[in-house]
Amino acid sequence: MEFPSLPILQYTEAHSSHESELLASLRRETHVNYLYPRMLSGALQGRILSMLSKTMSPNILLEIGTYTGYSALCLAEGLAPGGKLISIEIDPELRSIGEKYVAMAGFADRIELLTGAALEIIPTLPDPIDLVFMDAEKYEYPEYYAAVLPKMRHGGVIIADNVLWSGQVIQAEITDKKTEALRSFNRMVVDDPNVEVVMLPIRDGISVIRKK
Repeated sequence: MEFPSLPILQYTEAHSSHESELLASLRRETHVNYLYPRMLSGALQGRILSMLSKTMSPNILLEIGTYTGYSALCLAEGLAPGGKLISIEIDPELRSIGEKYVAMAGFADRIELLTGAALEIIPTLPDPIDLVFMDAEKYEYPEYYAAVLPKMRHGGVIIADNVLWSGQVIQAEITDKKTEALRSFNRMVVDDPNVEVVMLPIRDGISVIRKK
């Protein structure tokens, strides 16, 4: 199942601001040299992340799941003067490409790349956090949410990726660990009186969650 159809996606990309040459280079390198390039945020999603970050102008921005760094660079475009993006990635083999492109983008003093388990690192981070982008282990989404929400300021936003999981969340016969975790996460958020949420059928589904 694809969200949305390919012609509509192509039209929306053609009528949205384009990624920079640096981001395009990172996207190409990811597809050529790394496994599972589908994990990388696409050009359209990257522009959405950039726009949301620019709208909020966050002082502290947390990313859970760096991969090769594409989404971090997009999010960093909206940092407030003196603001900082902290990005956590569990796979140490991905650190070199992230550091390479962070330096090339001129964000070396504004993006901190951490390697390790997010659930161990999050409690050590400064607060209040203004903006979170969640795109790591899907079966840990409920735990990420529970860990970051108390550290966020009122009015802070969590952006959760892959919440539709290729449409599997609406297919009752699919009961694997990741799909069930995403269903649980989606229910948890919509039932939480402390937040408001809108789920967008963009790419693989994005939930925008605002802490009241």
